[in-house]
Amino acid sequence: MGHRLTKIYTRTGDAGTTGLGDGRRVDKDAPRVAAYGDLDELNSQLGLVLAQAGVPEEPARCLREIQQLLFDLGGDLCIPGRHSLTEAQLEWLERWLDHFNAQLPPLAEFLLPGGGPAAASCHVARAVCRRAERTLTALAKVEAVPPLALAFVNRLSDFLFVVARVLAQASGEHDTLWQPGRPEAPMPR
Repeated sequence: MGHRLTKIYTRTGDAGTTGLGDGRRVDKDAPRVAAYGDLDELNSQLGLVLAQAGVPEEPARCLREIQQLLFDLGGDLCIPGRHSLTEAQLEWLERWLDHFNAQLPPLAEFLLPGGGPAAASCHVARAVCRRAERTLTALAKVEAVPPLALAFVNRLSDFLFVVARVLAQASGEHDTLWQPGRPEAPMPR
């Protein structure tokens, strides 16, 4: 296995730059760094979902595998030109998405995030995933990104929406539907 982290701080980033995997130094707010930073935040958010009580084993196994794939994708972004995601992994994600979605009642309205701690955490992960997708899209306008990166992250946000519903259902919660034009809540007396 590659490099081991024996020393956590190096002081090389104190001036606002960081090193890419190919040895180049770039600003810490460079689009590439922002993109893999958003993926890191998403991965951390998935860890928070998994830390919640009551996450069923099947979605938990999928989320742990997705964490591995997100780390791979972050590595791809850190090492320009590296491409580790495969069509088979994208298909794997789509099959699990279809599997979980088949267990749910169809939706006719938008949902409000919620549904218990695990489901709410998964909705936050979905929102972070959408941000990561926007950041990757911006990066793709100025630099090459791995070929399947955008498709994977786009599909992942859909997957997280469905898994949030599965987690709400597993905790005994129900979907909270958005009610457009709902009147204001009554005033306190």
